[in-house]
Amino acid sequence: MPVLEIDCFEVWRNISDLIDDEVTPELRQRIEEHFKACAHCKAVYDGANNVVKIVGDDRSFDLPAGVGKRLYAKLEQELKK
Repeated sequence: MPVLEIDCFEVWRNISDLIDDEVTPELRQRIEEHFKACAHCKAVYDGANNVVKIVGDDRSFDLPAGVGKRLYAKLEQELKK
């Protein structure tokens, strides 16, 4: 039986459930087939999955004082260009 296509919007709506392994096998298959043809959605999934792994990692570390302020200042500077 052929796998029914799924669009990017539906993939994005299910990224969190996919990462949490809370999708049906059929939906997982549809999404994985979509990833084969859509590098953007695959990148969104990979990025979200990496964030979940990093945030859940107990080896996190504190950034030096002032890093956040410097980062926001740099982002504001770049956005004004």
